[in-house]
Amino acid sequence: MEGLTFSAGDLAQMRFAVSPMWEITPSFRLLTSAARHPVHHPWVDQVRPRMAAAGLDRGWLAELIPPSGYVPDFLNPAPAGPAPTLTSELAAIRAAPSDRIRRDLDHLARHQGRLGLRTRALYADPQSRLPKVTEAIETYWELALAPYWARIRTLLDADILHRARQVAERGTTHLFNDLHTSVSWDDNALRLAGRKQPLSRPTAGPGLILIPSAFTGPGLRSRTSLPDPPQLAYPARGTGLLWESRPTTRTGALAAVLGRSRTLLLTELDTPASTTELAHRTGLSTAGVSQYLTALRNAGLVSAHRVGRSVLYARTTAAETLLEAASG
Repeated sequence: MEGLTFSAGDLAQMRFAVSPMWEITPSFRLLTSAARHPVHHPWVDQVRPRMAAAGLDRGWLAELIPPSGYVPDFLNPAPAGPAPTLTSELAAIRAAPSDRIRRDLDHLARHQGRLGLRTRALYADPQSRLPKVTEAIETYWELALAPYWARIRTLLDADILHRARQVAERGTTHLFNDLHTSVSWDDNALRLAGRKQPLSRPTAGPGLILIPSAFTGPGLRSRTSLPDPPQLAYPARGTGLLWESRPTTRTGALAAVLGRSRTLLLTELDTPASTTELAHRTGLSTAGVSQYLTALRNAGLVSAHRVGRSVLYARTTAAETLLEAASG
């Protein structure tokens, strides 16, 4: 079985990255699948109605991200750093050369049998249509992933910390052999069992980018395209616990600082919600909820994400840390 060989230089350039775009493809597929996912169904049940209301299940992403198989490589630019923003990744997508986009769409057509109406228009004039594609991605992000990103990001960062400790304590061989059941390391080469196309150094640039993912799984996702380094997305550790409700008892001390109503809203935002939903859940007035949310947002404890005519509020990483400390 052919493998991805590593020189000392390749190992020196190996790195981890957290990538919003690498979460978009598998999460979108989950939302368009009829099967009930054993782990992500709480998230799917919340997000799917919003996605349908926004028409995203029948727009640009529906044509570019089929239910299975190939996804155009230009949608997954190589992460430029350890944690690129969605804005920077969308800029990389808009900067993709036209010949690259057409080559990827030719590949998509071979896999799917034909291109859809929108993807044919993209093929005809990539540069004028790419802003429409990135606009659809931004809408999807705000609707489906941004309200949950603090929780997802915590999971991904924890995985990277665990892997870095593995390398420091037990070496690269242990890291690769523990990454996934289909991954093995032998004789300075990384091998992936079951990959349709051979993974070899001549098909990719130097180094390797390892990308933990909340939505990739149970298998791996990979991309090799010169001159970029090969990219390998793998299921992050602990994903099975991602959507479990987190108890926030013993918040009396926090309420003494933030106030009872603000603390109550933070605990209720274990699931992103609108002002109206929060008022219904807590018994507070809509005007009061709006006022408290504004204060929490100004303090960096809450983020706001517009979905159509409504706004979803979500806890930030700072709020998660604060609640965990208060409940400890």
